[in-house]
Amino acid sequence: MNGQSQALKELLLQTDEEFHELAVKHHELEDRLHELASKSYPSEPEQLEAVTLKKRKLQLKDRMEDILRRHRQAETPASSSVSSNEPPPPHVRPHARG
Repeated sequence: MNGQSQALKELLLQTDEEFHELAVKHHELEDRLHELASKSYPSEPEQLEAVTLKKRKLQLKDRMEDILRRHRQAETPASSSVSSNEPPPPHVRPHARG
């Protein structure tokens, strides 16, 4: 993760309640998965729990990425949404050689 993304993540952890709650839950699931992985011989229910936790953890991470993406797009200048049907600005048009 680059520095800018990390900075946004840290900001959202402090300012976005949903993002913070998702991160806390993600961390809790990670801790439980470590507990289950440390068992030499996990029971069948524990194996099933691990699979379920991994899926849930991915769902949380996807939701966190959606929030990050939404905030990145909000920071992007509006000029990036210019219609492609418009001609380019005069300084971009090729010059005729004479």
